[in-house]
Amino acid sequence: MGIDLQSILLMLVVVLVLAKTTAFVFNRYGIPGLIGEILVGILIANLTIGDWSLKGALDLADGTFNYDLLSTLAELGVIFLLFAVGLETKVKDLTSVGRSAMLVAVLGVIIPFVFGFIFIELYESNVEHALFMGAAMVATSVGITARVIKDMKVLDTKESRIVIGAAVIDDILGMIVLAIVVGMASSGSMEVGSVVTITASAVIFVLAVIAFCAYGVPWITKKVEEYHENKLLANPDYVPYKPNMLSVAIATCFALALAAQYIGLAAIIGAFLAGMIFANGAFAWNLDGRIDAINVLLVSFFFVYVGFMVDLSQVSSNVLMLACVLIVLAIISKYAGAYIGAKIGERGSPEPASAHIIGIGMIPRGEVGILVAAYGLRYGFPLELYVVVVLMSVITTIIAPPLLSRAFRKKYPPEYLITADDRI
Repeated sequence: MGIDLQSILLMLVVVLVLAKTTAFVFNRYGIPGLIGEILVGILIANLTIGDWSLKGALDLADGTFNYDLLSTLAELGVIFLLFAVGLETKVKDLTSVGRSAMLVAVLGVIIPFVFGFIFIELYESNVEHALFMGAAMVATSVGITARVIKDMKVLDTKESRIVIGAAVIDDILGMIVLAIVVGMASSGSMEVGSVVTITASAVIFVLAVIAFCAYGVPWITKKVEEYHENKLLANPDYVPYKPNMLSVAIATCFALALAAQYIGLAAIIGAFLAGMIFANGAFAWNLDGRIDAINVLLVSFFFVYVGFMVDLSQVSSNVLMLACVLIVLAIISKYAGAYIGAKIGERGSPEPASAHIIGIGMIPRGEVGILVAAYGLRYGFPLELYVVVVLMSVITTIIAPPLLSRAFRKKYPPEYLITADDRI
């Protein structure tokens, strides 16, 4: 069977141009660009005029080569997305965030998970679906919150440090939860022994890589430096060989993603941990910029694919009602977990305004919640619940930035703010 290169190129051009243009427009109006890319996917999947459909024009029917290519690019996109998140997660950040950030993260994981699990158990009494919903509720998109904090120039505030630190721990805990849920779903067993085995595998895998980041990487780096120093002392003309660290990093990313899959976990778990291995040297090796360049291309395919999986014919009044309930639960549970964690963790009981900021900062689910739902689809997660999680993730991502901005401005007004008394 021959490959229709013209059809492939048409699909790639249309998807990329629409995704990037829509993301640019959304960003200009202060809305995360990923939401625009998801909407492009929804448009491609559902735009039909008479007998003509955009999906058909791009040859993206299920089972076609173009569909398989889009799904493969999306898979690579999410692997590199999580690798990039790992590159920003240093082990020292996990050990230096303090008691408050730890409690914010832990309670911000436990309470939403319980809410999501109970919600689905009451709705359809399916443990596997409830586990995926709980995992989707756990997510926090640190990228959205960090962008608001950076734009407002409040990175040095106590609340910002706690939110960023808690989000880092939240990422780790979220990856462990997802690893456990995927492992249980792929094994098809909910027995206590199976759950313990999968949980132990996930925890050991994550902790082993973190330990390697903390002790193995510095040891290797030191040995390599000593080797080059000795060579230089023996031969002043010696020129150290410098490997292409981008190739090494990508190979490691793929290797750990494969290892995660091999032991029954999600590939993105390995990709995330691979990023952590290179986090300390990411700036020196310019990995951040070069991985971002790859993500500019691939990550858009992931978000388009997320939207592409949304069948608007499934968006019934029942789905909208479920989405509204889940959005309320997602906001309340995450806010409550973070707020309580901040109040308990800060000795001397922090003022309500600080706990309020921290609570809002942990609300957006963004790409992480969508990612969990996308994985759930592979293991029997119903399409209607997938649509519900996507809507929840999009809405919490949109509403969190203005709420966070307002909360920060209320506690930290601009230094030269003109009051009524200053006006002539």
